[in-house]
Amino acid sequence: MSQPSGAPELWLRRYRPSATATARLVCLAHAGGSASFFLPVAAALSPHVDVVAVQYPGRQDRRNEKPVTDLHVLSAQVHEILRSQDDLPVSFFGHSMGASLAFEVIRRFEAEGRRPVRLFASGRRAPSIYREERVHRLDDAGLLAEIRRLNGTSSLVLNDDELMRAALPALRADYQAAETYQGEPGATVDTPITAMTGDADPKTSLDDARAWEKHTTAEFDLEVFPGGHFFLSDRTAAVIGVLDQHLRTHRTMGKP
Repeated sequence: MSQPSGAPELWLRRYRPSATATARLVCLAHAGGSASFFLPVAAALSPHVDVVAVQYPGRQDRRNEKPVTDLHVLSAQVHEILRSQDDLPVSFFGHSMGASLAFEVIRRFEAEGRRPVRLFASGRRAPSIYREERVHRLDDAGLLAEIRRLNGTSSLVLNDDELMRAALPALRADYQAAETYQGEPGATVDTPITAMTGDADPKTSLDDARAWEKHTTAEFDLEVFPGGHFFLSDRTAAVIGVLDQHLRTHRTMGKP
């Protein structure tokens, strides 16, 4: 596994730094997404929660770096970066590809004896469910059509040729990482899982989301919101409410 490139501040973004936080929430974005996607989460949960958004290589101010095409490699890099942080009780919030990535990062934490407080797995089928998907092999027009279908990027960005040309390498790499990812058969974590999904998500059915229950030995709950794959953009307040409810309950929890 390759080592992460760059210092922790290149990877970890704190949009609302807090010296008084008693819990940490690590946020991992969808394919093509960036750390700034989680700015509303940071604004809502600060100062009680240290919201840390991970900036993957290949986008925004890291656009000159090569994006990672293997989710297991990326999970090793993210884990290594996060190990340098202090030991506040930590939860993970991943959307779409980010949910699978969070699961693999948590497995690495648990392997070295640290159990996170909770995984919020949003808009992603469980690791045990694999489907043959080839979006990352489409031409540029086909890849952009898929993004439009999922409504994951604002129309202003989609209609800006220069911005989209800059974003396409990271988009394609992320889709390759997400589509070729296969979880280890029978893999579980001891971390509680809250799965979240939209009731009209074309990528994640209710059964797909409910199957996350098989991947934890701890408690599990499922939250269903109105909307499609990016339900959390339309239901931001409700999603943050779920995060806050759990984080308030477990804010003082440390290592088991």
